[in-house]
Amino acid sequence: MTTDRRQLDYQLVCDARDHGSGRAYASLMASYRRPLYLLLLRMTRNTTTADDLTVETFSKAFLQLHRYAPTGSFSAWLYSIGVNTYLDHLRKRQPDTVSLNEMQRNGEGDFVEYQIPSGQPNPEEALMRMQRDEALKEVVAQLKEPYRQMVELRYYEDLSYEEIAKRMHLPMGTVKVRLARAKSLLSAIAKRKSINFENNHFIQ
Repeated sequence: MTTDRRQLDYQLVCDARDHGSGRAYASLMASYRRPLYLLLLRMTRNTTTADDLTVETFSKAFLQLHRYAPTGSFSAWLYSIGVNTYLDHLRKRQPDTVSLNEMQRNGEGDFVEYQIPSGQPNPEEALMRMQRDEALKEVVAQLKEPYRQMVELRYYEDLSYEEIAKRMHLPMGTVKVRLARAKSLLSAIAKRKSINFENNHFIQ
């Protein structure tokens, strides 16, 4: 998250919080609705539930704008509300679940730590992964054309090599070479900025 982005977000928060600016609310939603939805989709694995929780998260965030402190990024604050909203959703589905860290008694009377049911991704890990993806987008924005467009088509729009070749009217070999070069440039920029993107699918 760049300083300029953080300042812009804070100005939008102030406009929404202090003046009820509909434009400010809309701008914040436009910037973060998609990444928030993807974060929740990773955790819920259900498009309808993820969409519902996205709307609920924004509703909670907008009602709590007075609690947002500009010492941290708006995106991280919003995503933390999203994670808590997801955990509330889990608790409603499992009434006996109180906290991820709460101890419960097993059949023999011993306390055991609650675990997220099998198949459910860890919400904290999903949040960290989303934050890394957000940081990587800032790095992608620094790439020159045509490498930036290649990365956006491949990883943001999830197009295949064949689809990219058709979209850009290029031979398949050229697409593969440019994408390989783009990944190399991304890795170099990330290393120079001391950003760890280990195991990120963008630069593998």
